[in-house]
Amino acid sequence: MDVTERIKSVLAAHPIVLFMKGTPAYPMCEFSSRAAQALHDAGAVFHAVNVQADPEIRAALPHFANWPTFPQLFIQGEFVGGCDVVVDLKASGELARMASEVSVAPQA
Repeated sequence: MDVTERIKSVLAAHPIVLFMKGTPAYPMCEFSSRAAQALHDAGAVFHAVNVQADPEIRAALPHFANWPTFPQLFIQGEFVGGCDVVVDLKASGELARMASEVSVAPQA
């Protein structure tokens, strides 16, 4: 399976995915830490992918999402944004709303 197919497979398997440096428990950069914390604060249940542990995904994802930096948040397979977008969505209450809609949406 090529790297694009692996990315698509992760997105299909999990409604909310944060591609980040490190893990939510041990983030490896401040931006990843802030994005993961915003998701936690919004009550989102999410899957995290440590791009530091997978150089192929780390190299391919910026092209896949057309976004050059990490972290990158996807909800229901759609790219949402990076750290600043996630933090802004949390501050406005939108992130909690988006997360709650995902949790009540029927799983395919």
